[in-house]
Amino acid sequence: MRQDDVLLFIGDSITESGRFEDSEKIGFGYVRLIHDYLVITNQSPKIVNKGVSGNHITDLVTRWDRDVIEMKPDYISISIGINDVWRRLDHPEKELIFPDQYEKIYRNLLDQVKTKTKAELILMEPTIHGEEIESPGNQLLAPYVEAVQKLAKEYNAILVDTHQVFIDYFKQKPIHKLTVDGVHMNSIGNMLMAKAWLKSFFNHE
Repeated sequence: MRQDDVLLFIGDSITESGRFEDSEKIGFGYVRLIHDYLVITNQSPKIVNKGVSGNHITDLVTRWDRDVIEMKPDYISISIGINDVWRRLDHPEKELIFPDQYEKIYRNLLDQVKTKTKAELILMEPTIHGEEIESPGNQLLAPYVEAVQKLAKEYNAILVDTHQVFIDYFKQKPIHKLTVDGVHMNSIGNMLMAKAWLKSFFNHE
């Protein structure tokens, strides 16, 4: 990774993580931790955080040209899907995005990246919904995770196994929580995400 590279992160509130309140517009979550690691290891690309709280996969469609394609990034890291599962639990009366639709929409976004940019893709598995392995949210999340794994293989993208590292952590029956509410990360959850991202990225190079 070169210093003049553009590394763009896009997703929901887990990615946004206070970027609008941050003078550098990077936020205070896993993106910040990745940024800081790259700085201290003398790899300091331009990091762009395009996370927006509440976003679903369909929201990415509406802003994909402006927030991704027009930025001409060298790397695009995508983390999306938690809200698509969450709405199935708390607002089942709304228009929902099921796994087959999620995969289809996601694939269309990736096709645009491949045809309109030279960016390398980094796909992050949706993290968790509830800090129990068998929570209703995590059971619903499984096919979305599988879709991301499938797409990463199909598009020769770097896969960040964010969901799996959280599940592995829960299997240890830890005393420390990873989230503040079952979804949004505390500092430990952000550290686990950043560690998984950096491991996947540098193992791929």
